[in-house]
Amino acid sequence: MLLENHQLVLFAQAVSRLCGWLYFIAWSLSFYPQPWLNYKRRSTKGFLPDFPLLNVFGFSCYTISTGIFLYSPIVRSQYAVRHPLSPEPTVRFNDFAFGVHAWIFCVVVYSQFWPRLWGWEAAKGVKRHAGRLTLGILFGSLLGVAITILIVLNSEGGGSNDGTGWAWLDVVYAIQYVKLILTVWKYVPQAFANFRRQSTVGWSITQQLLDFSGGILSLLQLIIDSSLQADWSGLTGNPVKFGLANISLAFDIIFITQHYVLYGPVEEKADHEGSVDDASYEAGQEQDPLLRRSD
Repeated sequence: MLLENHQLVLFAQAVSRLCGWLYFIAWSLSFYPQPWLNYKRRSTKGFLPDFPLLNVFGFSCYTISTGIFLYSPIVRSQYAVRHPLSPEPTVRFNDFAFGVHAWIFCVVVYSQFWPRLWGWEAAKGVKRHAGRLTLGILFGSLLGVAITILIVLNSEGGGSNDGTGWAWLDVVYAIQYVKLILTVWKYVPQAFANFRRQSTVGWSITQQLLDFSGGILSLLQLIIDSSLQADWSGLTGNPVKFGLANISLAFDIIFITQHYVLYGPVEEKADHEGSVDDASYEAGQEQDPLLRRSD
């Protein structure tokens, strides 16, 4: 019986590692279609800069937090104090490798909003700057991390190994929650722009299909790892990974529905009637009705 249980544990661990590397591959590949689409079109028209800008900062947070969980003995010891039943953080090297790879490609995609860097013509009506609300959310989130650092530095013990009070672990959690906040918002302007244009032209649906696959695999790995430790606090102990998977899945479904069900791969109306301007999703152009009367 013990041998069977041991074999089952080994099998579950192998499945977890397989899911980890498969989601790493799927999510990593998801960063290729959008820059390739932009390159083929020699334009970012239809693709808002909010998404890649927040991705640059978001994956900076993701890479930093996973790196600290993997390699910081202080943070790992503080995590063990707060999670005695599962003292090992549910973070793997493939998480860190994914973050580094993702950050590099996010920088590449964001650079495509400066067409001269790529030898493209600067097309009219292409949005090149993130919206005010996006910038406000970004700076507000970073301010929250700075405040958390100050609280830890001024707390009793100054973030010592005792994880019962304010500790450096809380700074890592703050960085992770910044990634979550940016992930929640980064999809919203693009989804709304697609809705207003009644089109997904300029937005790569392939990246969403790969992202959807990666989200399922990432969530499965996290569930397996937590079950192996017989402590489901491993889910709450790694909120960014658990939250990322669920948020990504929800928005993937929205974009897939927009592309295949609502609008289809039709030509962008803005090509004929003027493109989405800088205020299209900030102000919402309240004078335009949501539902147009058909003649």
